[in-house]
Amino acid sequence: MIPLGRMAAVFGCAGPVLLPDERAFFRDADPLGFILFARNVEDPGQLARLTADLREAVGRDAPVLVDQEGGRVQRLRGPHWREWQPPLDTVAALGPQAPRALYLRAQLIAAELRAVGIDCNCAPVADIAAPQTHPFLRNRCHGEDVATVITNARAVADGHLAAGVLPVMKHLPGHGRASADTHHDLPTVTAPAEELAAWDFAPFRALADLPMAMTAHIVFAAYDRRPATQSPEMIRVIRDEIGFAGLLLTDDLNMQALAGTLAERTARAMAAGCDIALHCRGDLAEMLQVASTAGEMGNATRSRAAAALARRRPDAPVDIAGLEAELAAIRPARLHG
Repeated sequence: MIPLGRMAAVFGCAGPVLLPDERAFFRDADPLGFILFARNVEDPGQLARLTADLREAVGRDAPVLVDQEGGRVQRLRGPHWREWQPPLDTVAALGPQAPRALYLRAQLIAAELRAVGIDCNCAPVADIAAPQTHPFLRNRCHGEDVATVITNARAVADGHLAAGVLPVMKHLPGHGRASADTHHDLPTVTAPAEELAAWDFAPFRALADLPMAMTAHIVFAAYDRRPATQSPEMIRVIRDEIGFAGLLLTDDLNMQALAGTLAERTARAMAAGCDIALHCRGDLAEMLQVASTAGEMGNATRSRAAAALARRRPDAPVDIAGLEAELAAIRPARLHG
């Protein structure tokens, strides 16, 4: 049996060192896991100590997440870690070679993460890039049509899994039509249900076997007037129509697409059917608000979490030199940032 902890939450921390009050809070709250950002990263030695300290605080091999997509959304950067192009730029540059290149680079990314104790990467983005897609998201996508996104996102997910890191697919059930940045505003998508099912939801349906995924803070007017993260109807779509049976995290509850206090945001998301409340800022007072309403993981969430974490492979062999050589042979000048 995989030890899972108690609380249905994933939390960040404030800086590069775990503070005593954070350690005490994590020990008492016992969240499922943790998420790291650039504020937490200095160099490989420091980062490995931080991930070890986070796990020591809860007394188990808790999952540690990060966003390491490549391009703008890349928390571990040079000179200590490889820099990568945004995914859509690589897809555009490489065409039919893109899936193999993305698979190889995903293994290299995963190997770097495992080396510092990170075992979950919030990637791939399986949203479809559209003309109206907000710039905060567009070049993070893996294509502009269903088939391309499915092929490339699958390559990214498989590369992570092959190298021992769990992919966290995002943003269910589809973020590509949103013309607003959910960090600041709540987008509303007005496309009919049939169009959404055939286009936006299709990549997620094809990737529904992946172990973990993250929601979108978007209103789909054909279904509900609430953001998908807080909509029981949209969680039903994710589970029943898209068929995702894995562990479902909210997107960051601090994003201003959501209204209300953090406690209210958390309560609505959990009531809608999300498994895990994600709070990223690392502010202890805010984490206490989330903790007050996230609650303990129920049996269904625990089962999904255990199934996801069972797919971690910390001893997965990775041939760094071989991966680098094959990647360089594809088109070296266009693969790096």
